[in-house]
Amino acid sequence: MHAESTKLIKDGLWNNNPALVQLLGLCPLLAVTNSFVNALGLGLVTTFVLVAANALVSLSRHHINSDVRLPTFVMIIAALVTIAELLMQAMTYELYQILGIFIPLIVTNCAILGRAEAYACKNNLGPAILDGLAMGIGFMLVLVLLGGLREMLGQGTLFADMHLIFGSLANNWQLTLIDDYQGFLFAILPPGAFIGMGLLIAAKNIIDGYMEQRHTVAPSSGESRRVRVTGTIS
Repeated sequence: MHAESTKLIKDGLWNNNPALVQLLGLCPLLAVTNSFVNALGLGLVTTFVLVAANALVSLSRHHINSDVRLPTFVMIIAALVTIAELLMQAMTYELYQILGIFIPLIVTNCAILGRAEAYACKNNLGPAILDGLAMGIGFMLVLVLLGGLREMLGQGTLFADMHLIFGSLANNWQLTLIDDYQGFLFAILPPGAFIGMGLLIAAKNIIDGYMEQRHTVAPSSGESRRVRVTGTIS
């Protein structure tokens, strides 16, 4: 794989993850991650908008006046979010109602506008799409990880209500981890989201520190000696 493509994937998934590193889009991330299905739904929509926005910005980058660049990017993103809303209303209406205002708020997600401005408007179509896909998947992975953890702690289940996305096929996907679980209310409340997000960021920092330590070259145990020659050599 080309070095640039590898770098884009690593940046989106880990090194420059929009949620864990750039800390962008935290409002919807913290608000809807009280269950796995809600997190997955928002993650899929955000990824769709990111990829499509990057593609359209890249294709039109030579035709947009620099004076109206940012307003044009916002209009492109708003149009794509409207398309996503209409698709959700037609295909996953219950989930659309649950996510509510956080679907239209994707327009103001700094991660999407940031990638359009920082990368898509300066690069060709292929790399721009890959950048949007990597960033979108990285954002979605944080969403579903936090949503899954909060659902397990708060309700004692995992993959509950997945039929909201996948229909009747997912009716039996729910895993009940603890029978007669009384629930841990704090985990599904907003403070639980903040603490869970903080723990994920801390875990990433610990892993990065460990990996950096492993790649540090150990100093050589042998001593290097200098021999200084003075005087005249005939």
